Amino acid sequence: MAARSLRARRAFDIWPGFVDALANLLLAVSFVLAVFILAQFYLSQAISGRDEALRELNAKAAELAQMLAMERAAGEELRSEVARLSANLAQTTRERDAESAKSQQAAQTITQLRELVLSREESLKAAQGEIARLHGGLAAEKQVSMQAQTQIRQLNEQIAALRAQLAQIASALDAAEAKDRENQVVIADLGARLNQALAAKVEELARYRSEFFGRLREVLSDTAGVRIEGDRFIFPSEVLFQSGSADLGEAGLEELGKIALALKEIAPKIPHDLKWVLRVDGHTDTVPIQNERFASNWELSAARSISVVNFLSGEGVPPEHLAAAGFGEFHPLDPADTDAARARNRRIELKLTER
Repeated sequence: MAARSLRARRAFDIWPGFVDALANLLLAVSFVLAVFILAQFYLSQAISGRDEALRELNAKAAELAQMLAMERAAGEELRSEVARLSANLAQTTRERDAESAKSQQAAQTITQLRELVLSREESLKAAQGEIARLHGGLAAEKQVSMQAQTQIRQLNEQIAALRAQLAQIASALDAAEAKDRENQVVIADLGARLNQALAAKVEELARYRSEFFGRLREVLSDTAGVRIEGDRFIFPSEVLFQSGSADLGEAGLEELGKIALALKEIAPKIPHDLKWVLRVDGHTDTVPIQNERFASNWELSAARSISVVNFLSGEGVPPEHLAAAGFGEFHPLDPADTDAARARNRRIELKLTER
């Protein structure tokens, strides 16, 4: 009975210790939970700060990319403008030679600006590369972000300076364009005057040509085959030369003598400032030449026109107003392959024209 009572008392004594141990364990668990919650709070704050920094960096990267696109577009517009202005400046005349030095300086400045724009684009690309590397760590990201901000400020300052220079160049180019427009007006006026003068000279030459051809029509009215077509007086080759020859016959000398006489009558009436010339054109048919003197119809036609020029010069026509040309068979009046067409194509043409 006493033993049982002792065991009951011992069991009752163990229970308070067990309760104390359990209470201590609960306190330890509560402390650990409190520490864990506190650590979780600080960790979430740190992660939130890091996410915010990453968002700021991404926003700055997007801003830099937008600025790069804007600078590229501005660079393209600048290149287009420079190309257009260069093309306009290339068309200026001698009156704008005084502006050439300014244009050269503008071209040099534009070249420098192009190089500057390219260097700024490279700087922006380098800044983008630095921003991309920021994702490797938060500390490195902050450092590179500060560097990128510094570069952006510097680029903004340089871009402002660049725009100021572009404004100056645009002003200079506007002045050059105004000068160009003035020169164009002067050139147009000079061109109109020149055209009027040329028209007067052509009209004057046409009047003497008409008088000369009228005189030839009178003196050669009894010559068979001689005709006028447009501004040319046409002789059949048979009137002047034998077949395959460039030597003038008796009949040819007589007819050319009439022409020389008529030309000497008209020449003194033509003003000295009117640069005129009587062009003698030799033409043949398509039949190949077959003699030892001439290797081709071209040589025959040239030799015949030279014979006519030599004769007219010997008759007193000023040689500075004479010209000889050989066209061979390459400018026919009648392309048909008949005897009549070939006879028509064998000819000597006289044309009073401006030198």
